[in-house]
Amino acid sequence: MKVSLLEFTPNPEKVVASAAKLCYSPSSINEIAENLTPGLAGNFVKMLAKVGHESPLEHVSFTFGIEGVSRSLLAQITRHRIASYSVQSQRYVKNFGCEYVIPPEIEKNSEAKKEFVDFMLEVQSKYEKLTDILKEKHIKDLKEEGKLSEAEIDKSAEKMAIEDARYVLPNAYATKIICTFNARSLLNFFSHRCCNRAQCEIRNLACEMLKLVKKEAPNIFAFAGPGCVSGYCEEGRMSCGKSKEVKEFFKKI
Repeated sequence: MKVSLLEFTPNPEKVVASAAKLCYSPSSINEIAENLTPGLAGNFVKMLAKVGHESPLEHVSFTFGIEGVSRSLLAQITRHRIASYSVQSQRYVKNFGCEYVIPPEIEKNSEAKKEFVDFMLEVQSKYEKLTDILKEKHIKDLKEEGKLSEAEIDKSAEKMAIEDARYVLPNAYATKIICTFNARSLLNFFSHRCCNRAQCEIRNLACEMLKLVKKEAPNIFAFAGPGCVSGYCEEGRMSCGKSKEVKEFFKKI
């Protein structure tokens, strides 16, 4: 897994503080901004985070580049709907090299890992064979139509072939994502996906994302993490029972 913070709103804490203060101030927007030093903005934003006044956080956003994650993770992260996603397409990008993600429990069990890897290699072989069979058929059909050049025929035939061959690819196959969240949506994302109850791959992703945004906006994300970090565990009887350890972990992020 590789996670990077591609872009974010400049001076995010000043933007949030300005938006929040505007609601209760007779001053002009420029006057409010001019009077906000980094220290004042940071303290004010931390207070907002502590009391849960989150609507001003929607004015700042963070864009991440994510690589080496599974299609299984993709299905989970896109459930967070107040965000924008661009994903490497299996319709247009041929899956060369059989890149996939091995779950930790399978990785540390040699017998299970062998079965997993053998299956993935077999899937890759079937995918490539299906692609070849379908591409050959599409080339023949396109040549008969006589509307495209040789180069255009080859490109179109391959695209049409992988569009159907991709149906054999499993959730373990790796993908790449660029996604953008506003800060309020990120806090919600972290509350669900940094939790020990979250699946390990997306939990690791969420923790890496939190580390990156905390460097740029430490006060906005001062209390970010699963519910037990700033309040109480919302999992009830399904709780991991390790709230003390979890709180200590997220203090160090």
